Parts: sequence; C-alpha cells; structure tokens
Amino acid sequence: MKPMLIAIVEDNPDDEQLVRRALKQHNITNDIIVLRDGVEAVDYMLGVGAYEGRDTSVQPQVILLDMNLPKLNGLDVLKRLRADERTAMVPVVMLTTSKEEGDIIASYKLGANSFVTKPVEFTQFVEAVKQLGLYWLLLNKTPEQNA
Repeated sequence: MKPMLIAIVEDNPDDEQLVRRALKQHNITNDIIVLRDGVEAVDYMLGVGAYEGRDTSVQPQVILLDMNLPKLNGLDVLKRLRADERTAMVPVVMLTTSKEEGDIIASYKLGANSFVTKPVEFTQFVEAVKQLGLYWLLLNKTPEQNA
C-alpha cells in the first residue's frame, strides 16, 4: 500500500506550522512533504530537477497549494500539474489568503478541486484544516484507490 502523503506548498514557515498544528490537533498523522516555492513543487511532483529519479507513482493524497509563491505562482503550478498525466488527477486545494473573485475563477478553470481562504483567526483555521483533512484524506476516493 502506498503512503498517504500530504503536500504543503507554502513559502511562509508560520503558515506551514499552522497547517501542521491543525492536522496534528485532529490526529491526521499522514506523512507531509513541504515544498517552499512553485518550481520546487513542480520538480517534486514531476520528478525532475532536484527530484530527478523520484518515484512519481507515489503522489500526495492531496496538495495544499498557496497562490502567492516565489519563482512560480500557485496558478502556474496548478496549470503544469494538470497538464501532466501523472499529476492530472491529484486533488489540489488552493489554500490562500486571496479572496479575489478572479483568483477563485482562475483556480477552478485550471482544475483546482477546492479553494479555501485562510482564516486569520487560529480556531477558524484549525477547523478549516480539519475539514480538509477529513474530506480529502478519509472520504474522497481517487481513481488509484478504486482500481
């Protein structure tokens, strides 16, 4: 059985720690990979660059993708992931501070599975991450799981 991995694509260490704390608080103990910029995220998922030779048959159960990333923004990351058959169906949750209607529309047009605005208040953030974890890790079925 392949590991149920969570990918957090987040350049802000404080936001990463909030996600980790929220997951831990709700006993979501999946392995976590943290990718700090858009280029690193694409390289990891596609097994290129610094991740050349990585087994790309092992993909995250869900990717929590920030929109405002260095080197390559979240929308460009999403576009590249959806264009590759190895990552085209990996669930991607845009987890961002943006509330712009244009960002929401662009995310869904590019194939995001969900768009969640990061609440500023910690208890709201913990609840949002809990719901994400319960749905994407426990309830959602991916094609590979159904095979």
